[in-house]
Amino acid sequence: MGNTFGRLFRVTTWGESHGAAIGAVVDGCPPRLELSEADIQPDLDRRAPGQSRIVTQRKESDTVRILSGTFEGYTLGTPISLHIPNEDMRPGDYREVQEKYRPSHADYTYDAKYGFRDWRGGGRTSARETAGRVAAGAIARKLLREWYGVEAVAWVSKVHHITAECDVERVTREDVERTPIRCPDLAVAERMIAAVEAARKAGNSLGGVVKCALRGCPPGWGEPVFDRLEADLAKAMLSLPASKGFEIGSGFAGTDLTGIEHNDEFYMEGDRVRTRTNRSGGVQGGISNGETIYFRVAFKPTATVMHEQRTVTRHHEDTTIQGRGRHDPCVLPRAVPMVEAMALLVLADHALRYEAIRPNRPAQ
Repeated sequence: MGNTFGRLFRVTTWGESHGAAIGAVVDGCPPRLELSEADIQPDLDRRAPGQSRIVTQRKESDTVRILSGTFEGYTLGTPISLHIPNEDMRPGDYREVQEKYRPSHADYTYDAKYGFRDWRGGGRTSARETAGRVAAGAIARKLLREWYGVEAVAWVSKVHHITAECDVERVTREDVERTPIRCPDLAVAERMIAAVEAARKAGNSLGGVVKCALRGCPPGWGEPVFDRLEADLAKAMLSLPASKGFEIGSGFAGTDLTGIEHNDEFYMEGDRVRTRTNRSGGVQGGISNGETIYFRVAFKPTATVMHEQRTVTRHHEDTTIQGRGRHDPCVLPRAVPMVEAMALLVLADHALRYEAIRPNRPAQ
């Protein structure tokens, strides 16, 4: 049913926007990884609503509880169940949605597929579902950092027409967290915040781009043909709400170059094979080459706007609908931890798949 992601490191999310709770089950996490709620909560706090004036004002603490899969502070190798209660539900804001399809939402398509839907805040289609992904991604983050030395950092590189150029090798999480828009270029960040504020006051919304760097990934992760590393990353990113595009390395700009200009030449740095440039984005032939993996994800403007728009009812009659409720005027600040989480889930899965054919995990 499309609710589970991964092969060996498998994550199933559950819950609806205005149900009792949301969460995830992580199956395949190796045993003896030190883990507690304190390892997961910081990532959830970055995704939580109500964290600044430029995101939705829904008040959710997103407090996570580990229900299973750990004992005496360590993972058991058994399924890890994560529970996050919903605390600030206002289904009354969505009564109109019970009868009318919101433009550019999944209301109509869910009816077309299932013939029945949870109209409270979009139910399963809401970005609230991603809290389970972020919680699971925090487990993958700890596994990758402690066992493999891999780190992930994402940031907002574009809002509407405003773009920040940041070095994928140098941006740190501390840089990203300095502003509520999560852009490490402070001057550009102020312009982005002003643009989002203006859109919010106008009852409108803005889209943009999140960029992500995965550092420390060793060569050899990924699979040939259908399970290429960049293909799994693309699927992960395009599974996120409001995502509309993915490009890795030079991406579409690489089409402006010739082969001679685009190729990443090899050289030896001690006993390590390196590339002089990294237009491949750290992946060649679907397999990591040891360089930093970097990619970009495009997010559309938030679909809910506070203006009357034309639509149809579930009985297929023309009508209009007015945007209501609490919504992000720009999804990008909260998309940053979501992008990191999905990237980490992909890497954790491929790390275990690599070990299945070439066991090499450092001794604990």
